[in-house]
Amino acid sequence: MIILTFGVALWWAAHLFKRLAPAARGSLGDRGKGLVALLIVISVALMVIGYRAADGTYYWGRDPMKVGINNLLMIFAFYLFAVAGPKGARVWLGTKLRHPQLTAIATWAIAHLIVNGDTPSFVLFGGLLVWAIVEIALINAQDGPWTPPERAPFKKEVIAIVATLVTVFIVMGIHYALGVTPWG
Repeated sequence: MIILTFGVALWWAAHLFKRLAPAARGSLGDRGKGLVALLIVISVALMVIGYRAADGTYYWGRDPMKVGINNLLMIFAFYLFAVAGPKGARVWLGTKLRHPQLTAIATWAIAHLIVNGDTPSFVLFGGLLVWAIVEIALINAQDGPWTPPERAPFKKEVIAIVATLVTVFIVMGIHYALGVTPWG
């Protein structure tokens, strides 16, 4: 559980570095981007290794209803990530949400907590859920009012939907290859 907890803490630290210590992050210049990227990769590796090795109290598990809810939330989470797109014009939902990618992470975490009711899941998915909420609050406090971006052409909406479905199937295949059945 220590490796998992350290991985989640490192994720928080790497992502919050710019927000909580902007002068220190700014002093690193472009090298700072590489450092943060490396720390994020290390944190993900630690979270995967730590989660797979962690034991803890088991409170609830999977059942067909929870798996169905999880899968619908995961499709929505991937769609939220897709609508964020590059800076500039966004598809419809991306013009309604200030933080579609962070909202996607929060949705992903909630979906996984629904089907994984054990202590390691609380540390991993709960820790990343709280991180996403803290990140949203910090960005909103530092950046002030939000002006929604322009709406992208309808073609981009179709691309976001197709990208979502393709990504969902790829991620389900990866889960299956790792021994986790993502469907009921």
